[in-house]
Amino acid sequence: QVQLVESGGGLVQGGGSLRLSCAASGSIESINAMGWYRQAPGKQRELAGTMTSGGGTNYADSVKGRFTISRDNAKNTVYLQMSKLKPEDTAVYYCNYADWSGNWWGQGTQVTVSS
Repeated sequence: QVQLVESGGGLVQGGGSLRLSCAASGSIESINAMGWYRQAPGKQRELAGTMTSGGGTNYADSVKGRFTISRDNAKNTVYLQMSKLKPEDTAVYYCNYADWSGNWWGQGTQVTVSS
């Protein structure tokens, strides 16, 4: 089992920045992927960005150039630095951890971007 604790959401004006953090604990494998997905009201959950334990990254086209994912493997923590935020970035952001044995989700943190 893996537990994920997210922090850093909130309300920000358009053009502003926020940083999300997610700390994983429990049965952490050395080879894994951690990242962020988001779900806006009435829409399906979608990828924001992920990063493997080896450093490979994957971003949604809609956030490329604005969001940066990073991680501290020693702390099993992943970060999402969000810049140049737009109202359409408003969503609940969910942390995700995946390894060979399964896939786990955090409880979600709300990000609201005002116009």
